[in-house]
Amino acid sequence: MNEDHSPPTTPYTDPHETHLVVLTGMSGGGKTVALRALEDLEFYCVDNLPPSLLPQLVDAAGRGAGRHRRIAVGVDVRNRGADFEQLPTILSGLAASGVQLHLIFLDCRNEVLLKRYSETRRRHPLATHGMSLADAIGKERRLLRPLMAIAEKVIDSSELNVHQLRRLVATGYAQATEGMTLMFQSFAFKRGLPLDSDFVFDARCLPNPHWQPELRPLSGKDAPVRAYLEGEPLVAQYLADTTRWLDAWLPRFEQDDRSYVTIAIGCTGGRHRSVYLVEQLAAHYRAAREGVLTFHRELD
Repeated sequence: MNEDHSPPTTPYTDPHETHLVVLTGMSGGGKTVALRALEDLEFYCVDNLPPSLLPQLVDAAGRGAGRHRRIAVGVDVRNRGADFEQLPTILSGLAASGVQLHLIFLDCRNEVLLKRYSETRRRHPLATHGMSLADAIGKERRLLRPLMAIAEKVIDSSELNVHQLRRLVATGYAQATEGMTLMFQSFAFKRGLPLDSDFVFDARCLPNPHWQPELRPLSGKDAPVRAYLEGEPLVAQYLADTTRWLDAWLPRFEQDDRSYVTIAIGCTGGRHRSVYLVEQLAAHYRAAREGVLTFHRELD
């Protein structure tokens, strides 16, 4: 098995070129996570597209004032059959037409896939008509072997959590955006620090919506929680001070040729205060730059 935890290395030298990232691989291997990371990087993303429609998508996305030069598509065995078998030929035709094509294969060890499906209780797309999960995974691996053989990059997600995989993909394609990519992450201190963060901010000193019974089941993305926190002067001061600090120091990292920085904000449960602050900071920076990602460890 080709185990690779290094980010994709893809040159984006000409902004007028069309770049198509095709994500495929084992079901449960992380294609949805990878697609969301590219969506946060302003790629035009489509999941579960029939391969025969890829040329039409590229053509349609490239037309008009709102044309998209960065496209990402998820393709997997849900579209199995003759159409799926023609995918290598379709990709070859797109590359011959001048499209900058990047085929990324998300792999994962069988025993890890079995565990993931057991934990999530999801049904494997091939586990039908009495076929066991183990047999479905084996059949999918055989069907995908030709695509794995021609992939530009094979990423083994067996030892990666959701955040690590998202960061791996985003780091590889951050060069598709202007400037440094920012990842804002919320987390719960009671579950430990996110060890791959560059900066960690502690929001546990702020008023806690958890103690409001009607707000407890909600998150910092919900309007009632936002209204509660926006009504607290201490929260506004914390947000302003954090923004001012980041505004002052992030340019220094950008000047040092850093392509990716992760800012983690934690609170006790990782659902209310930290989520709200991450969303507010991301909105602030998205107004002025590309490549701003969010990840809520206790929600996603």
